[in-house]
Amino acid sequence: MAVLAYSLGKREINQHFTIKNAKFISIVVVIVLLVFHTTSRYYGGGDSCEWLLSRGRYLGENVWQPYGCMMHKYKSIEAKTCLAEKRVAFVGDSRIRQLFYSFIKIIDPERREDGNKHEDIPFEDESSSVNVDFLWYPEANNSMKERCFKIFTLYSSANETLQQYKANLTAIAVHLEKLADHGEVYWVLQDPVNEEVLSENRKMITNQQLELYNEAAVDVLNSSKRNSRSRVKLLAASRQAALETITQSDDGLHLPESTRNVGAMILMNSVCNKLLRPIDGSCCQTLPPANLLQKLAACFFLGSALVLLVLHILGNNRHRRPVPSDVESLEEKKPATAAAPLGLKAPFQALCRMGLIMSYFYLCDRADVFMKEQKFYTHSTFFIPFIYIFVLGVFYNENSKETKLLNREQTDEWKGWMQLVILIYHISGASAFIPVYMHVRVLVAAYLFQTGYGHFSFFWLKGDFGLYRVCQVLFRLNFLVLVLCVVMNRPYQFYYFVPLVTFWFVVIYVTLAMWPQILQKKANSSGLWHLGVLAKLLGLLLFICVFAFSQGFFERIFSVWPISKLFELDGSVHEWWFRWKLDRFVMIHGMLFAFIYLVLQKCQVLAEGKGEALFSAKISNMLLFLSVVSFITYSIWASSCKTKTECNKMHPYISVVQILAFILIRNIPGYARSIYSSFFAWFGKISLELFICQYHIWLAADTKGILVLIPGSPSLNIMVSTFIFVCVAHEISLITNDLAQVVIPKDSVSLLKRLGAAGLFSLVVLLLASGSQLTPGA
Repeated sequence: MAVLAYSLGKREINQHFTIKNAKFISIVVVIVLLVFHTTSRYYGGGDSCEWLLSRGRYLGENVWQPYGCMMHKYKSIEAKTCLAEKRVAFVGDSRIRQLFYSFIKIIDPERREDGNKHEDIPFEDESSSVNVDFLWYPEANNSMKERCFKIFTLYSSANETLQQYKANLTAIAVHLEKLADHGEVYWVLQDPVNEEVLSENRKMITNQQLELYNEAAVDVLNSSKRNSRSRVKLLAASRQAALETITQSDDGLHLPESTRNVGAMILMNSVCNKLLRPIDGSCCQTLPPANLLQKLAACFFLGSALVLLVLHILGNNRHRRPVPSDVESLEEKKPATAAAPLGLKAPFQALCRMGLIMSYFYLCDRADVFMKEQKFYTHSTFFIPFIYIFVLGVFYNENSKETKLLNREQTDEWKGWMQLVILIYHISGASAFIPVYMHVRVLVAAYLFQTGYGHFSFFWLKGDFGLYRVCQVLFRLNFLVLVLCVVMNRPYQFYYFVPLVTFWFVVIYVTLAMWPQILQKKANSSGLWHLGVLAKLLGLLLFICVFAFSQGFFERIFSVWPISKLFELDGSVHEWWFRWKLDRFVMIHGMLFAFIYLVLQKCQVLAEGKGEALFSAKISNMLLFLSVVSFITYSIWASSCKTKTECNKMHPYISVVQILAFILIRNIPGYARSIYSSFFAWFGKISLELFICQYHIWLAADTKGILVLIPGSPSLNIMVSTFIFVCVAHEISLITNDLAQVVIPKDSVSLLKRLGAAGLFSLVVLLLASGSQLTPGA
């Protein structure tokens, strides 16, 4: 009965919750959220700068998260660049003096708090001509008012009777307004105190009294109608942070250093973000203007929509969208075998859908519409979702159609669960935890292992080295990324996994296609041909070693224009060098494994029947034991690494141990090969789209943060954004399949013509891209 209920439950879920219904729901949700965020921005009057200054929350003990935007952690060189030849002044009492020191320590981390306590303190950085002064004024009085004529930025605190304080502040406000015409003016609200540990001479200071002073300051500074550009900005977020940490104060009055640093970093973000435009500092940043390529992309998608409309009006409706039987998005993705020929409207429908999706990408990660927040790692944020998805994966298990080692359903399953783990890893910020980081590095290596395994198997068995096959693979790997490079104004290398897989596919193709072409049919006639394959693999290994042990040679090769445009990131190929070198051997491991497996299979050494162990009982048990020991040993080693650098040096040589251990554990027992998780396999078929789409519509700020569609509810936000993200990834996989059938014709002459046109078009795009780089941050 339990099995029957389990089966009926899955059938009921699959019947009512289809991907078509899910996509419709996601479209409605996106429209509602877009209206909500646009309306709240327009009528609420709030912007990311106001959010930064007014409210936020602590993530953990020391990480401050402003409401709805990301706060960049400024380093010394950035602060000097932003504040070069500027003057900043802090005016107030001892607590403002602490804020002053926290601020100048961002500029000069070696600076110590060595100034006189009740006197003015100057600071100057000669290299950047930055001047920051602290002016000792414990009270808001006439003397402070006169000083306002000479300074550009003001932070204030006072300790007078409430009425006198309000009167003095009213008089000062006029001058603050004039100062705001020449720079930015901030008024820091009074921080709370810990009344229980205040000294006797400070016992008269109460939080109730401070709250009255703050209310008076807000009332005075917001009462007169001022121009929004020049109004005095109230810094309230540091007070909110202090409410949570004042109990850690030594004297009950002065804040812990970590809290003062929060206030200083908020000020630095407020002043510098609009100038330096850091990717992970979305607070106080305005919408960047679209560059030429982005405008041309918008025109292209709009033009496609107009053409589709004209075709619809003319009545060209004879079109049935094929539903591919296999929409896998990596190297073995194939078009539907029984699909009807695509009509004239099909490519334009696909482009219109793609245009709408790209609009969503742009709104999420380039336009100032949706919110963003920074990542913060805790063990629970990684391991709880990790356990949850594996429970779901076990729930959705099915019998395999075939029981061969690494059959299609199993490889889809493998890609699926690996991709889901990588997604959890990225959104939780788990790279900060070295054991998780190293295991995820193995997962990326496993993708490349499958690349070597899959392509070698295809070429060895079928011998199809035709141009059509090559173009199909390259198109499906690169279509989405190339569109994103234009729409999101990102270099190709930014989406590092696609250049990596594309490069290794080309290497595999060249290795196996070059003379002599050795196929399984040829090798069957003479065993010597097997040595020829091994010789090719040895030559490829030497090729890899030459590049790996000569960084200068590697960088010179990949820095040649126009090749450099594919591999440079921020004007350097260093990132490509790091990514390439990290997994340089795993692809050849995959090819060698495929070769050995296919030879053993041909020799009928393996038992791959349903329920049969892969080898004899003795050998199977021994290999299973060794695999489990190897798997555990690698995990222990990864957990003992002290630094990423130390681990990464060993990773290229030992990652294959973990991969082979998993393959053997998963395939030696016959019952394990006979089942697979349809849940994981479904995600495996769109794994590439999931990996790429996460950059902008699940994560944010080019993966530095998290997209916030539902503010104030992190759990609900993750569920909603994930739902939309998965629907978008699946739709893009279908669009790619539709366009691949149109763009890549089987006729060789037509294909060569289109390749020539594509080459010319790419050259024009590269030239335009070089021109658009003159507008940084666009």
